[in-house]
Amino acid sequence: MPPQKPDYKSPWKRFAVNISMVILLFISALFTGIYLNHQKSLEQELKSRAQALFSSLVVTRKWNALHGGVFVEKTPGMESNPYLDNPDIVAGNGKTYTKKNPALMTREISEIADKEGVFQFHITSLKPLNPNNAPDSFEQQALLRFAQGETESISKEESGGATYYRYMAPLFVEKPCLACHAAQGYQLGEVRGGISVRFNIENMERALVLNRLLLGLLFTVTLASFLAIVRRLVVALQKKLAVAEALIREMAITDDLTKLKNRRFLLTRFEEELDRATRYRHPLSCIFFDIDRFKQVNDTYGHEAGDTVLKTISATALEQCRQTDILGRYGGEEFLMILPETDQEQACSLAERLRQSIANRTSIADQDQIRVTATFGVACYSPETSTTRPDLSDFIKQADTAMLEAKTAGRNRVGIAP
Repeated sequence: MPPQKPDYKSPWKRFAVNISMVILLFISALFTGIYLNHQKSLEQELKSRAQALFSSLVVTRKWNALHGGVFVEKTPGMESNPYLDNPDIVAGNGKTYTKKNPALMTREISEIADKEGVFQFHITSLKPLNPNNAPDSFEQQALLRFAQGETESISKEESGGATYYRYMAPLFVEKPCLACHAAQGYQLGEVRGGISVRFNIENMERALVLNRLLLGLLFTVTLASFLAIVRRLVVALQKKLAVAEALIREMAITDDLTKLKNRRFLLTRFEEELDRATRYRHPLSCIFFDIDRFKQVNDTYGHEAGDTVLKTISATALEQCRQTDILGRYGGEEFLMILPETDQEQACSLAERLRQSIANRTSIADQDQIRVTATFGVACYSPETSTTRPDLSDFIKQADTAMLEAKTAGRNRVGIAP
């Protein structure tokens, strides 16, 4: 039975969660940045469009103001501007012409644009001559901010089930403006009013919603793909580390020269088998043995030959082991075999077979034939006849003492603890 793994929580779950959180934050930040950048680009596009419309109208108005207004032929149904003094003139050919000042021209252009469904203009001020130019709530708030030094105002509004973009910038008093507005007390350079631009952005809003959906889908697919890749990498890494960990664990309990279990493993397993034997009232035996005159082998043939002898003895002993037996190198040329479910007679029989196998085996080292023997000590614990559980060190000492007595009696034999 292999030694139990230490009881600790696996770090892999926490590692996977942490790296998943990092990926989630990274991808979220990436897609949030993409979304905000796209949103900013759309807002800038709308603002640029509104500014272009505003500038175009301001230039047109300026041209009109520089010429003191524009007279057009008064056709049937056309009304004169009631807020101008003497807006109509009669030409020498008898035709009547009426004056279109900048404000009136702006309103009429806005009406045409609105009818075409393109955009709307509205010129307004806090002191309009024409009641039709009175500001709405958005325009009034914008005009008040213009008086405080702001240069533009932007808003979105819902109307009739559609979304509209609104932009407004101030108009400043210039010399041509005083021809109509001097009586209102305006001074050069001050804010006289403003022009608001309004156009439908419903299609753009729908495109924005679709873009959010596509970004959300792309985010989900990207995140799932990254997590799947990371999962594969983590699983592969976990498997590699598990193999490395198993190798390290095996190395920690294995004797490097003989490839048998080492002393630490033997003592741990022996303690477990003692507990198990006591609990279930089953016999437990052990065999302690070492190689006879091993120092002489090293002195005569060298340590390399001695290592070969140790490996050969280990292989021979391993051949005699049963599946449930536990064999290991106790130290130097000493070996320990733990025999669960084994009484004294069975243990002595196994020790004798192993003694004969070693004695009859020839070890080859540097072209020299080296014959060695081993001496064995057998100890047995039987819960059925023992009143107390033996201490582990005492149990091993019994087998060791039996082995030493066998060596004193002539070596290459099996000694039995009483």
